[in-house]
Amino acid sequence: STCACVEYYGKALESLIKQVKIMSIHGKMKHKRNKIFTEFRKLPGGILVCTDVMARGIDIPEVHWVLQYDPPSSASAFVHRCGRTARIGNAGSALVFLLPMEESYINFLSINQKCPMQEMKPDTNVLDLLPKLKSMALADRAVFEKGMKAFVSYVQAYAKHECNLIFRIKDLDFASLARGFALLKMPKMPELRGKSFPDFTPVTVNTDSISFKDKNREKQRQKKLEEQR
Repeated sequence: STCACVEYYGKALESLIKQVKIMSIHGKMKHKRNKIFTEFRKLPGGILVCTDVMARGIDIPEVHWVLQYDPPSSASAFVHRCGRTARIGNAGSALVFLLPMEESYINFLSINQKCPMQEMKPDTNVLDLLPKLKSMALADRAVFEKGMKAFVSYVQAYAKHECNLIFRIKDLDFASLARGFALLKMPKMPELRGKSFPDFTPVTVNTDSISFKDKNREKQRQKKLEEQR
């Protein structure tokens, strides 16, 4: 749904999935976009993490799966996203992740877009990768900050969803969401003000002590901290 989510999950997948090329595209890249798109089209296989900047007018041959981690903000965008697979007589699959409270979106799409959908039962035999993501955030401030920005941008995008009768910000389980983003602590943002989260356990580490792996960025950060002191 957002550029920040693409940045974070693109970085995460690079570390979690080996021997598969992971590429990322979002609207803020501007000049880089064409280069990444051309490179991805030439790959024999790979994963492209992207925003709706790639939802229409783009032809990539032999895309087998379109995974919609976030439901699109408009119903028409859903069909455009699905249309990136099954091109020119080829078969393909599209999947959208929905919470139980969001299931009425399926009826909405079938009426609004004449798009019938089938339920795919979640796989129960899954590996818990969140501890690894947390370790990555503790080892590199860049990952920690990307995760915080991604969470904030996700919540803000959810609050602006076109179908706000289905996607209600007040019904979001912020603690579960923060765990899903492998956050080390809850960020400060207006949507969370005055709320408590007993189901979320922040790390005991002082997050200010987490440094950047990039030495130049860390040097600049230390300089800013010194000025603030």
